Amino acid sequence: MQFRKTLASKYIGVCFFFFSLSALAQLGSTNGEWPSYASDAGSTKYTSLSQINRRNFENLEIAWRWQSIDVDLDFEALLGLEADIGFGRLQATPLMIDGVLYMITALNQVVALTAVTGEMLWAYDPQVYMSGASNSPLGFHHRGVAWWSDGDDSRVLVTTNDGYIISLVAETGEVDTAFAGGRIDMTGGIPRAERDVLDYTGAQPLGGVSPPTVVGDVLVVQHITSNRPRFKERPPTWVRGYNIRTGELIWIFHTIPQQGEFGVETWQEESWRYTGNGGVWTQMSADLELGYVYLPTEASTNDFFGGHRPGDNLFTQSLVALDASTGERVWHFQMIHHGLWDYDTPAAPNLIDITVDGREIRAIAQVTKQGFTYMFDRATGVPVWPIIERPVPQSTIPGERASPTQPFPTKPPAFTTQGLTEDDLIDFTPELRAQALSTLENFTYGPLFTPPSLPGDGNIGTILMPGAGGGANWPGAGIDPETGVLFVPSSNGPTVPFMGTMEADESNFNYFRLNFRGVPGPQGLPILKPPYSTITAFDMNRGEILWQVANGDGSARVENNPALEGIDLPSLGGGGRHPVLVTSTLLIHAQLTSDGPKLVARDKSNGDELATIVLPGNPSSAPMSFSIEDRQYIAVSIA
Repeated sequence: MQFRKTLASKYIGVCFFFFSLSALAQLGSTNGEWPSYASDAGSTKYTSLSQINRRNFENLEIAWRWQSIDVDLDFEALLGLEADIGFGRLQATPLMIDGVLYMITALNQVVALTAVTGEMLWAYDPQVYMSGASNSPLGFHHRGVAWWSDGDDSRVLVTTNDGYIISLVAETGEVDTAFAGGRIDMTGGIPRAERDVLDYTGAQPLGGVSPPTVVGDVLVVQHITSNRPRFKERPPTWVRGYNIRTGELIWIFHTIPQQGEFGVETWQEESWRYTGNGGVWTQMSADLELGYVYLPTEASTNDFFGGHRPGDNLFTQSLVALDASTGERVWHFQMIHHGLWDYDTPAAPNLIDITVDGREIRAIAQVTKQGFTYMFDRATGVPVWPIIERPVPQSTIPGERASPTQPFPTKPPAFTTQGLTEDDLIDFTPELRAQALSTLENFTYGPLFTPPSLPGDGNIGTILMPGAGGGANWPGAGIDPETGVLFVPSSNGPTVPFMGTMEADESNFNYFRLNFRGVPGPQGLPILKPPYSTITAFDMNRGEILWQVANGDGSARVENNPALEGIDLPSLGGGGRHPVLVTSTLLIHAQLTSDGPKLVARDKSNGDELATIVLPGNPSSAPMSFSIEDRQYIAVSIA
């Protein structure tokens, strides 16, 4: 069994500035705590705290650091001399409840830390590294835990990379044995998922990388399987609801419908019988008043070829609202029919209350990799503004049956470049533009939803724009509930899926994405115009862009390129697509700059940069904020 070993240190850096507390707002985190991954069940990423503001942000100082305990493990002693563990960055965002931070390391160790000092109170190690490799392409990593309390008992709940659901006593870190004996095997009841039958990467069939969602006494659990399977017969990633007190399975929602269920007819030729994936790999949201949980679902098996699964393929690449107590579908909207672009619904949707033409709407906003924001009434699923089915290009790959149309929102506008035309190419000089045009001749390109194509006759394949990474991705968006503004970090970059075939004993797909190919720009520069990453603010009461700014000042590779000498460059972006933190006073996010990584504070009304703080390493998680002992803190993971 082979793994990669990552030796880089990982930290949570916590900064604070002392000032007096102010009045608290209604939505988001309102009592100085941060009880959910994105502040609240509605994924606002908002706190009403205001001690840290434009006047003092640049004076923030490090209060304490905590080094992740996964770097202390002796993998050679645990797994032998050949051990080579592969784990990713520290992506977790901690929770803060009653003066204690709860978080999870890249290797899924759950820890409790004193919020004021960072002292570790307890740690629990599920030893995921003993089960095989991670089934995530990012290696072992995790984004967070969930919290539940009935006022007397409290639990920290986690899903692990090797496919278990675990309930821990919040006070001690001990396993809650009343919860199904302490842990639940995710593979139970899932077709084609058998514990310890490892896939070709050496991974367990199922796992979890995102926090589950708590709605009352129900724990709603999502899971992942390999996103690059070589065979069409794969485990479906259904969503399940469990009793938090007992671990009893209450319901299952088949994200790939089974025989006789609503939507099964969208899986032609009975492809529902063997197709896998299709569930939720990212975070979910919930409306605790309605009792609904919202599922942002992914693509089904084989992201870039679907000849073996004809039809629209419900409920993949959709937003699905379920009654959290029963698992019954309330409403759904499919944003990608018969996906061919790896445009998974990448992030938890954001609950936002807006007023449109004098009508109050309890809405939900879903940002996507393809650069659209889809807006619905979160109780009924009725679009806030019309969403139109428009014709899209058809596939040239033999056996592929692409959907003739895809849904296009009429509002709000897209937040990233969609599709590719010659007008999108770099044009700082006539020579650079001519070279970019020459490069473009080697590719297929066109409007949004141009399908992948086979290489041949000098053509490398189809340029996807946005690329498979988005657009938006797991960082999602943030909400200011006081103004109805949505803040979206995004990237502007293409990818090219290099399609081909494999030997029959290696794959039974007719076609497969063998790898990704880059799109080389002229003289080492990007082929597209800047900005390469942005933050966009939408006034969701009107469905219009309030402002958009480049995130970052570009890279030295671009700024110092001899081909650009003497040219007055615009804002380049390229500072990353980092999650945002919205406070009553500021928009806060991390950013990579030519001077190193920084934490940035912006004016929410216009996007102006107000102040920055130098970070000791590259930021790797969503920032959060809390207050304790009359001080406001910001916490961010550094990897």
